Amino acid sequence: MASMTTTNSTTATEDAAPDVDAVPELELADADILDAMRHIPGYLDITTADFRIIYHLAHAHAVARLFHGLTAGRLMRTGITGLPPATPLGAAARSFVEQGVKTLPVIDPDGRVLGVLTETDVLRQLGADSFLELLLQLLEGDGTLGDRGQDTATSAMMTTPAVTVTEQAGLREIMTAFRRHAGRGMPVVDAQGRCSGLLLRKDFLTACHLDESQ
Repeated sequence: MASMTTTNSTTATEDAAPDVDAVPELELADADILDAMRHIPGYLDITTADFRIIYHLAHAHAVARLFHGLTAGRLMRTGITGLPPATPLGAAARSFVEQGVKTLPVIDPDGRVLGVLTETDVLRQLGADSFLELLLQLLEGDGTLGDRGQDTATSAMMTTPAVTVTEQAGLREIMTAFRRHAGRGMPVVDAQGRCSGLLLRKDFLTACHLDESQ
């Protein structure tokens, strides 16, 4: 297995301004505003148009506060060991376990991303859609994997082309990239296109103060 070029995540641009439009505002009807105003004690000398202006400014301020400096480079996990394309299934699975991830980049000798190998890709090669299904197959069989292509090269199993983001990618770019695939992570690349880390979906959602059900 090849060790990819790594970058300390704190070197990414920390002052990157968030894209306010990446978090859409709610469309407020007059009825929504008037109902809210009825719950505020005292007399309010404000129109619904004024209220919308306040909401717009407050929304922009909140986005800037919550997502200031959020970049893939800051959120990514570094020190991840990528997989050469010739890595057999068994060794790839062992690498998943040792590194505690379910997605790994497949890289060339220069560290450039060729594809991504996921836990789902490995299960598919073993003829199962989930670990429970694989366990059931083992229990109902002879307890071994048999001839399921354990020596299959990573290049034959990987998902390609890989969805990647740059270290400077901000909120909108990261959201767009994750919407393009259902994986739990994706490679982060530097200016030369070399893999410098792995951005996990759960780490991104945590940074956005969300959970995976949202």
